[in-house]
Amino acid sequence: MNIKTMIKNKTEELLINEFCCSSDELNGKSTVFSINFNAKQPYIKILAYRNCVVVCTSEDLHSKVQELLLNKNRDEIFELPLVYGQTIHYVPDNGCIDDMSDSLKYECECLFYRDILSLDGVTGFENSLAFHENGSTSTKAVCIAKDKNKIIGVAGAAESSINGVWEIGIDVREEYRNARLGTYLVKRLTKELLARNIIPFYSASVTNIGSQMVASRCGYIPFWVDTFGTILDGSSIYNDITKDLSSKFTG
Repeated sequence: MNIKTMIKNKTEELLINEFCCSSDELNGKSTVFSINFNAKQPYIKILAYRNCVVVCTSEDLHSKVQELLLNKNRDEIFELPLVYGQTIHYVPDNGCIDDMSDSLKYECECLFYRDILSLDGVTGFENSLAFHENGSTSTKAVCIAKDKNKIIGVAGAAESSINGVWEIGIDVREEYRNARLGTYLVKRLTKELLARNIIPFYSASVTNIGSQMVASRCGYIPFWVDTFGTILDGSSIYNDITKDLSSKFTG
């Protein structure tokens, strides 16, 4: 199996798992209404992949959301008032990353698994390196840059819900930005992961142009778009608006 096929297959496995749909539905041309039976509260999350749209909800919202969105096109579905925020997810184009000819004047080091625990206590890199209160971390690989022993940038990767598919995040201290340090670190980490047969993907908010530029410079291409998972539990700062809208479904 070539790397392009492996990326497609593993990524689709991730989407099938997270959006509770089948492979045929994911590769079809219809709008799919699926149910996340593990959702304990009213929940909705929407996916656009190739020619397919998947609207995944908790069981209690399923029939009402389906009725509301039936015969709506993709743009109309993504404008549903009950969802907010959209994320673009990228994968390496054909598994190929540009050569690493870019010079880096800072010390660079890659760490995997237990070696990452030595970074416990390092702060300011929430998108790429996160520790729990007990000192454990879901981050499984990092590529760090240092300026005179000071960590100035981190590209980190965490496991997803599918074995062998990891999500990359990047953080660069503000005073070191706009020098392509983030691009270098993401490239380096991507090459390290692909060499271990781990499929990386990279995520950026539709409003974060800088992050999208990093993905492009690193040889990543857009692969799918989804909304933030919305839980209608009344905890939103827009509680009154959310309550009014959600009453159309739950009332």
